[in-house]
Amino acid sequence: MDDRPKPGRRKQIDDVEVVLATLESPPERFGVTHWSSRLLAVELGLSHVTVAKVWKQWGLQPSRVETFKFSTDPELEAKVRDVFGLYLNPPENAIVLSVDEKSQTQALDRTAPILPLRPGIPEKETHDYVRHCTTTLLAALEVATGKVVDIC
Repeated sequence: MDDRPKPGRRKQIDDVEVVLATLESPPERFGVTHWSSRLLAVELGLSHVTVAKVWKQWGLQPSRVETFKFSTDPELEAKVRDVFGLYLNPPENAIVLSVDEKSQTQALDRTAPILPLRPGIPEKETHDYVRHCTTTLLAALEVATGKVVDIC
């Protein structure tokens, strides 16, 4: 004969235990870099809804990452002023262009260690990296003729 559930107070969830477990990297056996609420719930014997509620209460977002960059260029301020000056007050009859590159495939290594997730603060990583095996498409449009110049 099985013992049936009894009425009474529910098991108390230790928020601190959930937070501390979240701040640790998942074991290698899971093959992931960040906890999901479902994976952590299984590990702690809780429901994924409970883990998600604790994360919301503590401002934890394990899968969210922000980037940062500290410039070491001593002329950075002057360069920023020059660029902003072009946009805010361009020379007469001038065109100001902004150019960026977009890579299709990126195999990369960050140039600095990743700063870990903390309550209310997402994981942070530098914006710069060392590329391996990258394909980049560069393109330009001649507005007057409509001609596209490209190289891969």
